[in-house]
Formats: sequence, C-alpha cells, structure tokens
Amino acid sequence: MDEELELIFDQAKESMSESIDHLKAELAKIRAGRANPSMLDGVKVEYYGSLTPLNQVSNVNTPDGRTISVQPWEKGMLQEIEKAIMNANLGLNPQNNGELIMINIPPLSEERRQQLVKQAKAEGEKSKVSLRNARKEAMDELKRLKNDGAPEDAIKDAEDEVQKITDEHTAKIDKYIEDKEADILKV
Repeated sequence: MDEELELIFDQAKESMSESIDHLKAELAKIRAGRANPSMLDGVKVEYYGSLTPLNQVSNVNTPDGRTISVQPWEKGMLQEIEKAIMNANLGLNPQNNGELIMINIPPLSEERRQQLVKQAKAEGEKSKVSLRNARKEAMDELKRLKNDGAPEDAIKDAEDEVQKITDEHTAKIDKYIEDKEADILKV
C-alpha cells in the first residue's frame, strides 16, 4: 500500500515537474526586450540534408543588451542561417556582413509588452491545466485503491498529500509568470 502511494506521488510530481519545465522553455521564447541567445532556440537550419538546431552549427552570443550575433562554424552556412532566422517568424531582421549575422532587437512598445504579458499568462494557464490533469490522474488512482479496500483514512491523507504537491507546483508556476511579467514590463 505504501509503495503504491509513493508511486502515485512520484508520478504526480514527475508529471507536474515536466509541465513546469515546458513552461520555462515557453517563457524563454517570449522576448522581454533584451537580447538573449535563447530567443533563437527554436531556429533549425538545413545542414547537410537535415534540420539542425542553430546553436549546433554556430556560436550564438549577445555582445550587448540589444544585439544577438550568430557566428557560423562554416562560412558557407551564412545564407542558410539568415534564411532560417527569417523563416522562424520571430519578428527579427538578421543582417549578414559576410563574417557573421547580427540581429538588432528593437525596443518593445507598451502595446507589445502587454501582448507578451498576455502570452506569458496564457502559457501559465496551460501549465496549470496540465497540473490539474496530473492531480486528477493521481486522485483517480487513489479512488481505485479505495475501491480495492484500502483504509479510508490512508486514502484521505494521500489525497491531502496530492493536493499539497499540486499547490506547491501551482505556486512555482505563479512565481515564474510573475517574474516573466516583471521582466517584460521593465523598460
């Protein structure tokens, strides 16, 4: 019985942690006005016949808060990288100087900042839905144990533990969203 409960708790924690990891990755894609190499994480480049992440064919750096530089390991990749960045629909305008690609990050308008805050909050809501689904799965497992004759007080304690795990993860999501919102609104 205790092993089954531990397994249920572990599965719930793992599922909820994956949801938070996904949220972190999605929030990293939302730009906050400052240049950040992770803004290009989703960009894939055609490299010897296969789509390869940009950071595996070049160095991606931020020389200052408003610029991203992309230094390909092979000069012949400059046009491919430039094309991939344009096709990624990130709203970025790469400039190829023959040696490397420079991307100037324009300052965000107030309206755009508000849109990004909404986008961040929407990602947070998606993560919370995922948490609720994980909690429901755990509660369904506990209900099954109860129907199989497990002591009612043990199941009640286990349900409280699942709720505690859910609350902890929900607080983490709220904190990430709050931090991202502050980051976006900071001029």
